Amino acid sequence: MRELIALLSGLIFGLGLIVGGMTDPGKVKGFLDVAGLWDPSLALVMGGAIAVGVFAFAAARRRSTAWSGDRIDIPSNTTIDGRLIGGGLLFGTGWGIGGFCPGPALVAMSSGLGSAAIFVVAMLVGMALHDRFLAPR
Repeated sequence: MRELIALLSGLIFGLGLIVGGMTDPGKVKGFLDVAGLWDPSLALVMGGAIAVGVFAFAAARRRSTAWSGDRIDIPSNTTIDGRLIGGGLLFGTGWGIGGFCPGPALVAMSSGLGSAAIFVVAMLVGMALHDRFLAPR
């Protein structure tokens, strides 16, 4: 059952990314181009995701297990430190340059988009470097 829930969740998430235009790096870059031909449509996608997330997290806080039976573990750390700020800056820079964030990059790569594959490889290398040199021990 856990695998079926994961498969359906992934398919719905991927479809939502495609419908929302998040797999098109041009659309993402248009959203980030506030001084040029700004495309505000991604703000609606993000706003919708935040609205769903608010209710989902509120429901998750009232439960101890997910539908799959796995334990729900919501992080309690609310500290804003240099690692969080640096990670956010690095993430935002990669998003702005590549026009992808991790989920949409995986969906776009699966459709054969070469630039998404390059992004995913760079992302995986960055994750491996982080785990090797920066992960807390």
